[in-house]
Amino acid sequence: MKSRPYQMRRRADQVDATRRRITEAAVRLHTTVGPARTSIASVADEAGVTRLTVYRHFADLDSLFVACMAHWAAENPRPDPRSWSEIPDHRERAGRAFGELYPWYREHAADLYPLNRDATAMPASAQQRAEAGIRAMAEAIIGPHAGPGADPGAAGRLDENGRRLRAVARHLVTFWTWRSLVLLQDLDDREGAALAVRLLLAAADSSPSGQAGDATRAPA
Repeated sequence: MKSRPYQMRRRADQVDATRRRITEAAVRLHTTVGPARTSIASVADEAGVTRLTVYRHFADLDSLFVACMAHWAAENPRPDPRSWSEIPDHRERAGRAFGELYPWYREHAADLYPLNRDATAMPASAQQRAEAGIRAMAEAIIGPHAGPGADPGAAGRLDENGRRLRAVARHLVTFWTWRSLVLLQDLDDREGAALAVRLLLAAADSSPSGQAGDATRAPA
């Protein structure tokens, strides 16, 4: 006779496998038809399980979406903005950032399009996380004077003079900007990244006081 611990492990493995199958089914639907057209019933059908089985693992679409996006992000990690912040030179920092981000957008464009198109159909928590990710990337590109722990005076000057600079940085790191600037204009990612750097530096030079802090001001 098989031991009880063995049976329990086997049962747990089966539960994990079913949860993973459901999660992967949700990922396929979210990255093809989009979150707005994905229902519990469609996920159950895609996974080959019943709706009741889906509800046993996920209480609602929101919890399923969280698991789905965590699974997709683990399989397709986005460039880490923390590595950009460590680069002291502003031009090099921006070049590295866009040079990593824009090819990542191209590689995953097919998946990202329906996810971004249906952003308003996502749970509020997911929308907040997405916005936080945009802010983190923009702040990393702007540089250390914009981040937590910066000198209060420097941060204050950036807040006063760099509001538009932040807006440009956040605009440039979004999927829609990459798609409009690069994909729809038939540029390659290197051209798009170089243009994004120029736009960012131009925004720094045109700040109201003419200075946006050493971390972002273009050299003379």
